[in-house]
Amino acid sequence: MSTNAAVIGTGFIGPVHVEALRRAGVNVIGILGSSTGKSVAAAERMQIGRAYQSLSELLNDAEVDSVHITSPNKYHFEQASACLRSGKHVMCEKPLAMNSEESTQLVALAERSGVAAGVNYNIRYYPLCLEATERRRQGELGDIFHVVGSYSQDWLFHRHDFNWRVNAADGGPLRALADIGTHWMDLVQAISGLEVEAVFADLQTVYKHRDCPVGSIETFSGKMEARQPDDTYAFPVDTEDAGSVLLRFRGGSRGQLHVSQVSAGRKNCLRFEVAGSKQALSWNSENPNELWIGHRNRSNEILTRDPALMKSRASQFAHYPGGHNEGFADTFKQLFIDFYQSIADESYRSKPLFPTFSEGHREVQLCEAILLSAKHQKWISLP
Repeated sequence: MSTNAAVIGTGFIGPVHVEALRRAGVNVIGILGSSTGKSVAAAERMQIGRAYQSLSELLNDAEVDSVHITSPNKYHFEQASACLRSGKHVMCEKPLAMNSEESTQLVALAERSGVAAGVNYNIRYYPLCLEATERRRQGELGDIFHVVGSYSQDWLFHRHDFNWRVNAADGGPLRALADIGTHWMDLVQAISGLEVEAVFADLQTVYKHRDCPVGSIETFSGKMEARQPDDTYAFPVDTEDAGSVLLRFRGGSRGQLHVSQVSAGRKNCLRFEVAGSKQALSWNSENPNELWIGHRNRSNEILTRDPALMKSRASQFAHYPGGHNEGFADTFKQLFIDFYQSIADESYRSKPLFPTFSEGHREVQLCEAILLSAKHQKWISLP
């Protein structure tokens, strides 16, 4: 691939994009941090040629074809809008925007711009998640009765664990459900082919105040363990640590999701089980190379990720033989390969496989419905 990409964001997820882009064969020619110092440090650390001082400098670089946005949520709308107006292809971290008014504008702008615009719901690209999608597409699951699952982490388990995401002003009024719950909802809708039409939610904030550090702390860094009480102050938390959502899909299927960022021992655990009229499928992101296949009248099966045993469409995204495991970082690579191939052959103009801005907008609408449901304790229908 001859495309040149630039990355916005130098925190936890920005370097993941850089590494995956390089593995996907895309040239990373520049990076932009929240300050000139961070841009320069990241460029030196990752051996990137250009450290931009501003968004305008990045957008005025005629050699940049695409931009990956990995900055905090509150900047997504402004940065994605500017990139689209500059004619750059965009891959934006989730959530696409802070509210559905912003995401509606981004969808319209992406359509007018004529460029590729995707949202980084990378979990779709675990090979066995794509395998599950193909089995449903080929009718092997039958009619879907219900979908259940969870997404659990423990990186905010202690009161002294802190990150900008706990602040609604920076990350949005919904945290755990928006940050990781949308990954689950995007994934199960892609696998099942179903669309959520209504939600009933209950949210839980374990810590009404957290010990906020004087200074900054990176996501998943664990650096708070070394801080002393004098280095922190009590920060009022206005987002949820955990939550449960009942889902009603168009056509009558049902679903249930539990999300937690305070579940001890769960580092990054997404689980789903799809119950169909012919068989059931279950998968766990902490054991991503096995897909459980459930039967009523014969023995259950475990499918090991092996391209020789998988459906042809899914096997294209399994790059190593069976027994040579693929994981988290590979999902970014696979998504980016698909995204940039769609740019090369212009298939992004039709119905691409990668998550589009329209699907990112739908997840923002889901978050707003979940918030409204939790506030009024009743079912809320989506637009």
